[in-house]
Amino acid sequence: MSQFVHLHLHTDYSMLDGACDVEKLCYRAKELGMPAVAMTDHGNIFGAVHFVNAAKAAGIKPIIGCELYVCKKDDHRIERTPPDGDTYNHLLVLAETDEGYRNLVKITSEASLHGFYYKPRVSKKFLAEHSKGLIALSGCLKGEIPELLVEDKYEAARAAAATYSDIFGKQNFFLEIQDQGLELEHRIHPHLFKLEKDMGVPLVATNDSHYLCEDDAHAQDVMVCIQTGKSIQDPNRMKFQGNAFYVKSHDEMYQVFKSAPSVLSRTLEIAERCHVQLTKVSNPFPHFDVPEGYTLDSYFEHVTREGFARRMESIRALSAAGKLKHGIAEYEQRLAREIGIIQQMKFSGYFLIVWDFVRYAREHQIPVGPGRGSAAGS
Repeated sequence: MSQFVHLHLHTDYSMLDGACDVEKLCYRAKELGMPAVAMTDHGNIFGAVHFVNAAKAAGIKPIIGCELYVCKKDDHRIERTPPDGDTYNHLLVLAETDEGYRNLVKITSEASLHGFYYKPRVSKKFLAEHSKGLIALSGCLKGEIPELLVEDKYEAARAAAATYSDIFGKQNFFLEIQDQGLELEHRIHPHLFKLEKDMGVPLVATNDSHYLCEDDAHAQDVMVCIQTGKSIQDPNRMKFQGNAFYVKSHDEMYQVFKSAPSVLSRTLEIAERCHVQLTKVSNPFPHFDVPEGYTLDSYFEHVTREGFARRMESIRALSAAGKLKHGIAEYEQRLAREIGIIQQMKFSGYFLIVWDFVRYAREHQIPVGPGRGSAAGS
């Protein structure tokens, strides 16, 4: 079994940035002998269900995470704090428990709904209120701690590490060390090891994987050009330096970190701690209250047949005038058949919900329809 697991990885769900197909990623991790793999897309967990299903099919453990955008202002809510001029740092979080996953859902939703300013941002205060069940890593060069170390602000980086340790708990925060061959990464490595020694915050190695294989670097480069609206011939465009941002094997990671192998094996320890279980929702629709004496199915049929009865007068008139396309018996048979199919599919509640708000709209002179699809147009 591989003594390294990828904990920092961007898939196709990092829009126009990640170039890892989810299914191929999971099978590649399995091929490399890794017992688990993480999905940590930029600011979202849109692909969580897709990823979990793909990982289970490949026979490896899925770790759901996200690379968050943490704003530098105290409040991320744009309606309370004008975001003009605000910048952000990256922070990697992994869901350790089911509660952690629910908190991650809250964090990413809050960031997109109320903190969006170029990116879906969230504040440290909100993180602190929803940190339970999450494991955090300090991030890539865009992380707060690496950024401060690049600026030779060791004491400020130490203070930031202490803040994150307080937010997530000392056992749940790790310093992240990367080596994609970048000069800035090499510059801060000694400071990261010093932080680990001074503060007792363990280091863990990641590769900032944005594509599956080394040969995919060009395809990912083209995607970044599309994202930024630049030509690939533009010398001043945003571009990843080198082609090391891929899903590396343990041996490849060991060649980079052989002087400190514990930073690799620690990824296994973190992976073993993560045990989120996503189960299929038995009933994904909101609850609909029906009158006493009815079930969802029986009330749906009652409302449907009432509607059919109201239309019978005009249907009979059309039949008498020879303008009805089919006989009344055929319409009755079709109604019974469609009621049966909808009940069999357990969609009675959904149809009642649509009927309810369309009925309300009509009663309050709100224009309705025609809509798309059989349910929306009915």
